[in-house]
Amino acid sequence: MLKQLTIQNYALISKLEIDFSRGMSVITGETGAGKSIIIGALSLILGQRADAKSIKQDEEKCLIEGLFDISSYNLESFFTERDLEYDAHNCLLRREIWRSGKSRAFINDSPVGLNDLKDLGTFLIDIHSQHRNLLLADNTFQLQVVDVLAANRSLRETYKTAYLHFLSIRKQLQELTEKAHTHSSEQDYLRFQFQQLDEAKLQAGEQVELENESSTLSHIEEIKNGMYAIEHLLSSDDKGIIVSLKEALTAAQAIHKLYPTADETIERLKTAYLDLKDLLPDIGNQQEKLEWDPERLQWVNQRLDLLYSLQQKHKAASVEELIDLQNQLKTQLEAIENYDEAIAKIRRELETAETNVLHLAGELTKTRTQAATHLENRLVEQVSLLGMPFMQFICSITTKNAPDSTGLDDVAFLFSANRNVSAKPVAQIASGGEISRLMLGIKALIAGVLNLPAIIFDEIDTGVSGEIADKMGGIMHDMGQIMQVIVITHLPQIAARGDSHFFVYKEENDVTETRIRRLSPEERIKEIAQMLSGSELTDAAIANAKELLK
Repeated sequence: MLKQLTIQNYALISKLEIDFSRGMSVITGETGAGKSIIIGALSLILGQRADAKSIKQDEEKCLIEGLFDISSYNLESFFTERDLEYDAHNCLLRREIWRSGKSRAFINDSPVGLNDLKDLGTFLIDIHSQHRNLLLADNTFQLQVVDVLAANRSLRETYKTAYLHFLSIRKQLQELTEKAHTHSSEQDYLRFQFQQLDEAKLQAGEQVELENESSTLSHIEEIKNGMYAIEHLLSSDDKGIIVSLKEALTAAQAIHKLYPTADETIERLKTAYLDLKDLLPDIGNQQEKLEWDPERLQWVNQRLDLLYSLQQKHKAASVEELIDLQNQLKTQLEAIENYDEAIAKIRRELETAETNVLHLAGELTKTRTQAATHLENRLVEQVSLLGMPFMQFICSITTKNAPDSTGLDDVAFLFSANRNVSAKPVAQIASGGEISRLMLGIKALIAGVLNLPAIIFDEIDTGVSGEIADKMGGIMHDMGQIMQVIVITHLPQIAARGDSHFFVYKEENDVTETRIRRLSPEERIKEIAQMLSGSELTDAAIANAKELLK
């Protein structure tokens, strides 16, 4: 329950501290006194977005704090999941807003995001303002009411997981089918490219070898002439290098006895002589192998032309890149050939997922059908007492063409206040006062199921008066036996039902300020009498007020 609300520098409020009690509390005051300002401030600590214009004039910052008693609501897991400090008894929500637009939110003095405030707020309090009566005509809200009464939250979460899985598989099938169609149309071209590369019998490194061979075959005479010149320079009798080295070695050996330090010279000449002597037959062998082969040259050049052509066609820089492309094409062709099998497999998975979704949707329908019957009976019983004895109410559940995120059910509330008028959608037939009574009946039914600590009714009594208002007050008072109920009202019949009574008023000093105070029993009699009689307080109104207050 909400124990205390503190508001500083918000709208027309400099500072307010309101201590709320269990049971039913009522808030009254003249139109424009600031009752809705209090609700607006409370909404901020429940995660509503802030507007710097709501800060009190000439102030730089406003602050709203709400202290809640959470001792009976087992919320430890919420705090643990968000790594927040947990107090088993009290929870403090705080919101600070600066004129610059900056805003900060806190739970038990730990900074949090607005979503955390919103999420926690759903466990703490429900604010039902007048405009929320319009929700009664919304089919999504109607489905939520049925689900709350059906207590099927766990089943809905299981269904949603299964439905998302179904959507995921369906998307996979769609993407794979589109991919298969695209690749199927390209299959002939891909196969042509692959066969062209496959028939080329590509080998890594062959291009460099072929280019070297082509160069050799194209210049065979030049190469042979060069080799002959080398051989002649090495071995000719008159001035060959080998002959000269042999003579130099002999001369060095001749002076060895006279000049012992010639040993190194002798070894180096001997090494050079032996190396060149060994090289000579190799040169001869190479000359014998060098033969003009026009057919081989033609084949090498044709092979190189093929490689160059393939590289240009496929924008490849080397044979190795062509081989990589060939492997990629092979993989793509294998994938295309396996598409039918892959698609068939995913279709089987989709059928299984769809069967599971339809089964869970059917289970949801069962829970909703039972809850709808309960809602029809209890709501007619409840609201009939509010001046609609011939009320008809039908919670219609029809089947959708296909499941969606909520299941297979379309829920519609059909209503008629008269015996001889067939029930029609609430939005088409119900007046403002009838919608107020219907909404109160629904809130009363779901309050116990939700186990919500507190609910605020902001002028839910629009369009009713007299005895009906008294009975609406009775329903809200009964709700106050199981939860905290705070009611903002203009009706004395409802105000008289409260266990405690707060009065909102404007105080005109240097500036206009909104203030609130808890009324004493005597003040309460006067306030309700004033609500009954208007500006002039009469003895009859006083007596009537005492009667309403019992």
